[in-house]
Amino acid sequence: MCVESSYGLCFIGFGNVGQGLARILVRKERELEERWGFTFRTVAVVTRTRGAAVSGSGLSLRELLERSERGEPIGNDRISPIDAALLPETGIVLDVTPTNLVTGEPGLSLTRAALGAGRSVVSSNKGPVSLALTELKELADSTGAHYRFEGSVLSGTPSLNLALESLAGCNVQKVEGIVNGTTNYILTRMEEGFEYADALREAQEKGYAEADPAGDVDGWDAAVKAQILAAVVLGTNLSLGAVKRTGISAISRTDVESALSRGKRIKLIAKAARTYEGACASVAPVEIPLSSHLASVGGAVNALTFTTDNLKEVTIIGPGAGREETGQALLSDMLAIASSDRNRCRRKEERKSEISL
Repeated sequence: MCVESSYGLCFIGFGNVGQGLARILVRKERELEERWGFTFRTVAVVTRTRGAAVSGSGLSLRELLERSERGEPIGNDRISPIDAALLPETGIVLDVTPTNLVTGEPGLSLTRAALGAGRSVVSSNKGPVSLALTELKELADSTGAHYRFEGSVLSGTPSLNLALESLAGCNVQKVEGIVNGTTNYILTRMEEGFEYADALREAQEKGYAEADPAGDVDGWDAAVKAQILAAVVLGTNLSLGAVKRTGISAISRTDVESALSRGKRIKLIAKAARTYEGACASVAPVEIPLSSHLASVGGAVNALTFTTDNLKEVTIIGPGAGREETGQALLSDMLAIASSDRNRCRRKEERKSEISL
């Protein structure tokens, strides 16, 4: 008989995103069980520089968070990320390792190993999705595992799941929007009188931009998100190199002010659209009318507009970064896995009943 059990969670990485999810799980543990039927125990947490902790019976996330806040090691257990993912108690692997768009590592090897062994993977890591989405989906299907990565595009604001589930039955012809909060913040500050260099410096001081901001201002982050949208929403696989990419580093305050004087606003727009050949994707600074939904989105906020046949345009606006915001994306994927597993279990029992009759 199909029996529902507690999910063993394996955190690979325990930085901002991992800790953001952990805080939500600690705060909402009872609600998750009572409202969503989701129970869990944390069987492993593995970090690159702060050690690892393993317990088949369950670790205290509250205690691990307190250790992190005090700057203490997570634990003294010696175990590799892949070995932790393959523990018998592991049910869901949480890949919150840093994104590498060149090799996809360490997340790519971790995800291959976990899915190949039938462990579901939930991730905010864009590297494996960009480099090997088709392979990883087929691997998950072959072992009955799940591979979900809602947090790779708009953090906790629904984008992929919105398109696949809430817009089910619609034909999405195009999806475009603001998918990088750093560049949106910089452009907003430039409208307020800042020069590009000053706006970038402030974004770095606030933690929106890295010390090396190239991934944001040169459009790489937005480009990989456009690539993912093309693959998931439009069903067309493109290489990252096939995404036409222009960043904002050449945009001046004069350009921004000139656009405003003509009733327009410059935004870095990522777009994926259907074509006769399949689909295309691009990222570029675009002048959009002030009447557009996207033009009203300022600061570090993100937004996407889906152009569909049944509903015309649907726009969603929300945070595109943040530790608990991205943690929410991971949580929504975990709950979707639990729901899918319950439905799968129910169908198996129904088929057994029909056979017995």
